[in-house]
Amino acid sequence: MIYKTKVFASLTKKEILSDNDLINACEQMSKGLFDAELGGNVFKKRIAVGNKGKSAGYRTIVGAVIGDKYFFLYEFAKSDRANINGKEKLALKELAKEFLAFNQTELNQLVDDGELIEVVNYE
Repeated sequence: MIYKTKVFASLTKKEILSDNDLINACEQMSKGLFDAELGGNVFKKRIAVGNKGKSAGYRTIVGAVIGDKYFFLYEFAKSDRANINGKEKLALKELAKEFLAFNQTELNQLVDDGELIEVVNYE
């Protein structure tokens, strides 16, 4: 299952990361292709945008149990900032820990409440 938080979705509304981009990123992550393991089931994953390539694309912070559940928590363009700071990293780890602990019924309720958005393949 792949989800994006309400905050992540609000960030990407003005950007160009599609659900299919997120699905492709998760498929890559399941093959061990991510940019950094930040600890606490939190990963940094670069996603290419258009034909610019990954180095000019977006950085996403993903809470994940690889191959099972993925939660896109935060994104930023490399042109906007180099990385997240220590406080942000700690907060994102805590958020990932909470989401990963939820059972499917709780996740469904968060989707119903609009706190999480399920990522679906439109191809």
